[in-house]
Amino acid sequence: MQMRHIILKVDDQDKALHFYTTVLGFVKKFDLPMGQFRWLTVTAPDDGHVELILEPNSPPPALTAQRALYEAGFPAALFSTKDIHADYERLKKLGVVFRGEPDHSGPVVTVFFEDTCGNLINLVQS
Repeated sequence: MQMRHIILKVDDQDKALHFYTTVLGFVKKFDLPMGQFRWLTVTAPDDGHVELILEPNSPPPALTAQRALYEAGFPAALFSTKDIHADYERLKKLGVVFRGEPDHSGPVVTVFFEDTCGNLINLVQS
């Protein structure tokens, strides 16, 4: 068994693609038409094995769940970094909205940011 795809619900696929590639630095892997939406995935530039699926939140249960998590302050995903302070400063200069500053939480340093598509992302350095 392998971890290959992780689904992230987004409110706009074009906006999500821009944010995850241009701002965060992920690489588009697939962008295939599927009816009114697309099979849209991004991956880390140094690891093309795990794909983040940027899937529309258009079904009412998906939108409800996404909003509930966001409003409660729960992250939709967790991304790892080797230097959280450098990434924090770089992303802040690009206009990323953070919910606080990097902070120690046990053996890790963590900070939440908004992805412009309806999600909170937890950035972690361990």
